[in-house]
Amino acid sequence: MLTATPPRPRARGTVIVRGAARVAVTAMGAALVLTGCTPSSAPPAPDADAPALGIPDDEYSLKALIAAAEKEDPIVVYDVSGKIVDIAAAFTAEYGVKATGVKAKANEQQEIMTREAQSGNVQGDVYLMTDEPAVSAELIPSKAATSWFPPSGFDEVPEQYRSPLAITTEIDAWTYNTETYGDTCPVDNMWALTDAEWKGRVALSDPLLRADFLYWVNQMQTHADDEVAAAYQEHFSKTIDTSEQSATAQWLAALGANEPILKQSGGDVAEAIGASGQAAPPVGMVSTAEYRSNADAGYHLGLCEGITPWLGRSYTKVAVIATGTSSPNASKLFVQYLLTEKGIGPQLVDGKFSTNAAIAASDAEPSGIAQSRDQVFDPDPATAADDHSTLAEWQDLWTLHGR
Repeated sequence: MLTATPPRPRARGTVIVRGAARVAVTAMGAALVLTGCTPSSAPPAPDADAPALGIPDDEYSLKALIAAAEKEDPIVVYDVSGKIVDIAAAFTAEYGVKATGVKAKANEQQEIMTREAQSGNVQGDVYLMTDEPAVSAELIPSKAATSWFPPSGFDEVPEQYRSPLAITTEIDAWTYNTETYGDTCPVDNMWALTDAEWKGRVALSDPLLRADFLYWVNQMQTHADDEVAAAYQEHFSKTIDTSEQSATAQWLAALGANEPILKQSGGDVAEAIGASGQAAPPVGMVSTAEYRSNADAGYHLGLCEGITPWLGRSYTKVAVIATGTSSPNASKLFVQYLLTEKGIGPQLVDGKFSTNAAIAASDAEPSGIAQSRDQVFDPDPATAADDHSTLAEWQDLWTLHGR
């Protein structure tokens, strides 16, 4: 878990851009300093008026939950991973409760859940979503989604992952081409990615398409801007001036201005970095799940061990239940199944970590990230709503300074 240097006091939900920088962004139509009320950073409290979700928790037991689920209709489960198809089939075999897994992107899941809730025609039952800020700020408050945590049996899941319930943490890591650069990453500091040497040679999933990258940026500013500033001083041997703009905002602007290679998918980023036969391949940030391509496609992806201040960033995948589901007990049973090794095991080989601390990382994971887990920036779920509320402002800042 990240231990960040406490940042200077500031209003949450604010992208720190002042003075002349603020004028420039305002000219682009972006109000980068928020006024009025900012959203609460506390996780959403259970809604006393929410519809009952199956059997009451005070009557809970696994046996009772299974018995109630057996009487309900089959369920549909959405996930960003295609492995949900096999997990749903294994669940059906385990409990005799029919589940169908469907792969869908995070934004597609949100659209489906919202549309079905508004129409009162709920067909999807369980959603596994990597956009936790949208879940916390929109789907749960609007009562489209309900988060449920089993009332007993899962004490090893830390409190911070229970509301909304996160089932895994996943990691995007700074990555390089081992065929070209050997055993050592050519970049040892996040600020080096803004140098002229790496102009046009940093590969990323387009931040305008991947909200989680900019959620991470907001987390850095909120919780660890001093560490970003310290990395600047280490790289450039001088102190960064944060009187006009946070260190994090300056890093993002400089990265955008350095003409990064922007891709629409993580697979495309992995190919740009790791494909064979490149004289000067880019470095970049990619999911550890893409390291499977080393064996599957002959890529040469390697972790940038020791890069300052962080090797990568984690983000969570949350499990929520459609509030209007006709199969609430089957849905809860599936969510509970995902907190077991048998349920989540097929996804751990992709470098994901169960939030249930009783479940070990997979030995078959291809990147080796488990040995470097302490080098990863972990977000604070308590400020997820702030990440969501500032997204448009970070997008404006990126657009202003990018290509």
